Amino acid sequence: MECEFPTVNSNKEEIKEIFDSVKTIAVLGLSPDPSKASHRVAKYLQEAGYKIVPVYPKGDEILGEKVYRSLKEIPFEVDMVDIFRKPAAFDAIADACIERGDVKVFWGQLGLVNNAAAEKAKNAGMKVVQNLCAMVAHKEL
Repeated sequence: MECEFPTVNSNKEEIKEIFDSVKTIAVLGLSPDPSKASHRVAKYLQEAGYKIVPVYPKGDEILGEKVYRSLKEIPFEVDMVDIFRKPAAFDAIADACIERGDVKVFWGQLGLVNNAAAEKAKNAGMKVVQNLCAMVAHKEL
């Protein structure tokens, strides 16, 4: 599934709109290890002025922010979900985003594609980006 070309994706104008409109980004699979891509991307986005919300199975704090175990646990609005998890997890993540009702952007990082979950998120009114690094996309703008 990871090699499939995304059938749902945002264009450059939509990606610019995304970065102009979102303030809070939940990073699913944000590793505390600075050598990991999830950590580097989240740190970059944080330094660019976004509020980062780590979602990770262990630890209390990453990049100075409280760690949550799931999207459901986050007690405030989340504008975007940036996903560093296997594509098989995307269906449950899309369901969790829909259940929350406040997520506007469903973003699968570089190399991560699940078209069924992307369609589900899009049909629920979210903008969808797959197989694209949020840091690279932001830098290009």
